Amino acid sequence: MSKLTKIVIPVAGLGTRVLPASKAIPKEMLTVVDKPVIQHVVEEAVGAGFTEIILITRSSKQAIEDHFDVHYELETELERKGKDSILNDVKGILPAGVSISSVRQGRALGLGHAVLCAAPLVGNEPFAVMLPDMLIHNPSNGSQDLAAMVKDFNETGAAQIMVEAVPEEHVERYGVVDCDGKPLNAGQGQPIIGMVEKPPRDKAPSNQAIVGRYILPARVMELLKDTKPGAGNEIQLTDALDALIKEAPMRAYSMVGKTYDCGNKLGFVQANMAFAMSHPDLGEDFIAFIKEAIA
Repeated sequence: MSKLTKIVIPVAGLGTRVLPASKAIPKEMLTVVDKPVIQHVVEEAVGAGFTEIILITRSSKQAIEDHFDVHYELETELERKGKDSILNDVKGILPAGVSISSVRQGRALGLGHAVLCAAPLVGNEPFAVMLPDMLIHNPSNGSQDLAAMVKDFNETGAAQIMVEAVPEEHVERYGVVDCDGKPLNAGQGQPIIGMVEKPPRDKAPSNQAIVGRYILPARVMELLKDTKPGAGNEIQLTDALDALIKEAPMRAYSMVGKTYDCGNKLGFVQANMAFAMSHPDLGEDFIAFIKEAIA
């Protein structure tokens, strides 16, 4: 089995749920505390061992690529002024040994189509998919959950889907996995026998909702080529996974951390608060501010 090094991150969305903030700035470049959302996501990927980042992008998203590029003038000026700490932060945005490439998605035809755009760069290798809207907060180790999925994939060879336990009254908002009634506790994995999109509460097979982290075999690309438009008249990744599960094993991994959906305004504000409270430099003062504000 090929080594797992490639991760696909679709960033071609318009960010309509966070307008007007995303009118001139890609939603992925909105800042959570002191880093753009996309940098948090890339750091999670790198922390889990991925070294080849593939962005699925579109026109007007050049700022994302610029953020990970070298800025010689800025680095020279910071060095001249002796601002070594800030200089190290800037140089560390893309660690040594990690590459970023991008592919344009000319038309917005769904998540499955976005992933398929990466097929020429993925080739015949397994790969991961991360949705940048979803930030995972785990103060002890931000990459712990993705790294655990990688470990399970390497040991079992089974495709992986990250899930998060949600209140049963909210299952109808999510895609939900069916693990044949087997218990799935945080930090554990179980085989998947099916998936249901936004099921009624009384028909949901579990309360484990799909949260936007996948590890997949190269076979998925072939399945996506044959996937017909589904919900919203778009090519859905879920439809290709439904086909995959009929011919290969797939496992759900229940995450330890907590997700924040930065694709909507409330989730974005919540993410800023969660990441600020655990920030090594700002956390203590921010917590004191919150306590004072709600007193």
